[in-house]
Amino acid sequence: MASFRFGDYELSEEGRALHCRGVEVPMQPRVFDLLTFLLRHHNRVVTKDELMSALWPGVTVTEASLQRLVSLARNALREGGMDGAIRSFPKIGYRFCETVTDAREDAPVQTAAAADEKIGPAGLARSLMRQRRWAEAAAAFEKADLADQLNAADLEQWALALECAGTPEMAIDILRRSAIAHDMGGNHRAAAKAALSIAKIHLERNETAAARGWHARAAKLIGEERDNREYGLLCWMGARLAAADGEPERALALSNQAYEIGRSLGEAEIEALGLIYRGFYKLCLGDTQSGLEDQDHAAALALSSGLDPVTGSTIYCNILWACRNFGDWERASQWTLGYQKWCSDCGIHNFTGSCQLHRAELLGVQGTLAQAEQLIAGALETLSCDAPWAIGDAYRVLGDIHRIKGELDKAERAYESACAVGWDPQPGLALLQHEKGNGAAALSGLERAMVGRAWPTLQRRGLLLAHLALIAARNGMDARAWNVIREIESEPGRWTTPSIRAVVAEAKADLFAQEGTLAAAIEQLEIARHLWSRAGAAYNAAEVRLRLAERLVEQGNPAGAETEIKAARFVAERLESARLLRWSERLGGQLDNPSPA
Repeated sequence: MASFRFGDYELSEEGRALHCRGVEVPMQPRVFDLLTFLLRHHNRVVTKDELMSALWPGVTVTEASLQRLVSLARNALREGGMDGAIRSFPKIGYRFCETVTDAREDAPVQTAAAADEKIGPAGLARSLMRQRRWAEAAAAFEKADLADQLNAADLEQWALALECAGTPEMAIDILRRSAIAHDMGGNHRAAAKAALSIAKIHLERNETAAARGWHARAAKLIGEERDNREYGLLCWMGARLAAADGEPERALALSNQAYEIGRSLGEAEIEALGLIYRGFYKLCLGDTQSGLEDQDHAAALALSSGLDPVTGSTIYCNILWACRNFGDWERASQWTLGYQKWCSDCGIHNFTGSCQLHRAELLGVQGTLAQAEQLIAGALETLSCDAPWAIGDAYRVLGDIHRIKGELDKAERAYESACAVGWDPQPGLALLQHEKGNGAAALSGLERAMVGRAWPTLQRRGLLLAHLALIAARNGMDARAWNVIREIESEPGRWTTPSIRAVVAEAKADLFAQEGTLAAAIEQLEIARHLWSRAGAAYNAAEVRLRLAERLVEQGNPAGAETEIKAARFVAERLESARLLRWSERLGGQLDNPSPA
């Protein structure tokens, strides 16, 4: 049996082991067989049919199974900077394109400890990366850098450690050095990948000019080649830049292009990134069902493909932004729990500001207000480093929490802070203005919030429309409210989340009550209560219960009203919501002391 050496790797067929710088790289058996087959035939392109026959003799499999193995093999070669060694030839097959030499079968394989001792700080840093001890690895890389022990691939790993440790801004200069080193060494595609990582960090820091500059640099480095993973990443970043420019259609086309490149090359990372953003922009443009399917597929693909923590976090974060913008609290709850477990499994303990923000809004909706408020405080401290563009949304969520608790002055200040940094805190601000008796300002603010082509505006349109109908109904503008409801219901497949449907049901209840159709109003409130409860929105469900109690009193059903009031009071006490407590006590007092007929 043969033994092969390539770069910092050695593969032993007899020992069925792959080592990188003396440290064994874990591999699934069939992934090992794939890599071995490509190494044996490194002087030619191996067809897909040949590979499938060799790897699954006598079994019929699809090309997707082969693509998944290729993706896993590339992941195994990533640490040594050779993830681009397996080159795809579309519609034909694959070839191992790096220099391969025979190794002596009897050559001793170094232990991890021996390798680390020989290589010094760099070896320790690589070992810590394998253990996912990100902060320690970053410190070790810094020490190795002082000893001039790092190559271009090591610099990329150092940058990854810094991002996973929660300090992406510190990775920019390291990635710049990696791009220069790769470029000077003639590895232009690796240099392009580093440039695109820099573009991503700048974009997430709202530094769009710098992001565009590094994106353009990556395009120059890639040149005219299109059948490679770096071009897929270029399309993905291009989609994000297009969305930042308010061009969702172009963003959708580019993300679809990234997905198709990843799928054709068997590159799970590119396929998942393209798919998650394709779904994201479909949601912006109203193709809800297909968008949700894309996002769920991307998440499943990411979880089954061993992606690096930064890519995985990007995918999870994207899903949670969409869930929050659609008021899809059921789905947000499921993915938030999955995200937290995934981060823990990846050794990520310093959650980003965006992650804390996602969790805070979900907790606020569910009614865990004190913890939500604490998370928002933490988010506001870290968002300035990793996602400053989202600071306004954090203030919006903080305002919502204060409003739910009945702290209206604090809520108003939080909403003002959101506006001050350029974020529109709707629909919470409109609900606050209506409660303070300024319905005209509430309606005007909601209408302005729907102007524009930015992705948050497009994705939140359903929630904004539903609240526009609600505020219009509560301000006696029946015709306006019914027109908005008809607009929402004219696209039944677009806004399907329980929260949007619940707000529409509340608006209908007010309209029916004003028309004197009390039974229809009660029916709509029961629908809204069910929908809010299904979504896990404790405060909203309790508020609807109190409105339902008022209608039941009007109907002459005090027993039913008492049931709703007791349930609402229980939630109000748990939430420590002064507003709900006052309301429930007032209604309870009316039942105890009914007005004379």
